[in-house]
Amino acid sequence: MSDLLERLRGRGWRMTAQRRVVAEVLDGEHVHLTADEVHARAVAKLPEISRATVYNTLGELVSLGEVLEVATDQRAKRYDPNAHRPHHHLVCARCGAIRDVHPTGNPLADLPDTERFGFTVSDVEVTYRGLCPNCASA
Repeated sequence: MSDLLERLRGRGWRMTAQRRVVAEVLDGEHVHLTADEVHARAVAKLPEISRATVYNTLGELVSLGEVLEVATDQRAKRYDPNAHRPHHHLVCARCGAIRDVHPTGNPLADLPDTERFGFTVSDVEVTYRGLCPNCASA
């Protein structure tokens, strides 16, 4: 059973076959699938699942805070089930591959008071960009 499935069951989320399949597709480490990729993988497990059901389920999971919606540049939004452990992203500028990274330190503490301009900062999103090993060697 995936961590996402466990979290959803713990919340008492009604687990239909369609919702279960979407959660199963999102299971794993470094998962950052587009909605279309989620749909394609879900169809392989449950052929009758519709694109609308996948999109609606992803929207619900984001609203619940169980999945993060990750936008990088002009590319399609991706869905990250690693919503409960603070992390940053490493993004390949060429192919768009995304990996979760967990650097040490506190990026919020690294922002000096003089650079906060009166904001009460509650969250930090850091994206590291570069080339993945496959793109760098091509």
